Amino acid sequence: MKDIYSGLGIVQALAPAVVTATATSAEIDLQGFNSAMVAINTGAIAAAGDFTTKLQESDTTTSGDFVDVAAADLLGVFPASLAADSVYKVGYVGNKRYLRTVTTKNSGTSVAAGIVIVLGHASDAPVA
Repeated sequence: MKDIYSGLGIVQALAPAVVTATATSAEIDLQGFNSAMVAINTGAIAAAGDFTTKLQESDTTTSGDFVDVAAADLLGVFPASLAADSVYKVGYVGNKRYLRTVTTKNSGTSVAAGIVIVLGHASDAPVA
């Protein structure tokens, strides 16, 4: 077996919770890593909850500087609507230093969800 543990960083973007409103993560610093992937894990959906997630990027931590990541800088696509009891992964191949996720409530009541950003290809390994 190969060692994946020592080469990855994992940062929480959205703590696992029942999400009832739009949720924007804090900025996630990619410094020291050369790849990133979004991993979304969902649970139950209440009252036909319709939620979408997107990834934003920036060279700064200023909220107004973040813009949606272009489709050309994503590997895979975010679903049109998060489904119950599902797992999604979307890779990032852009060149900005900071990322954040935005999970938007479009309708309904809630979705149980959590999001992590998996950081790979570390400049210095092993990763603490």
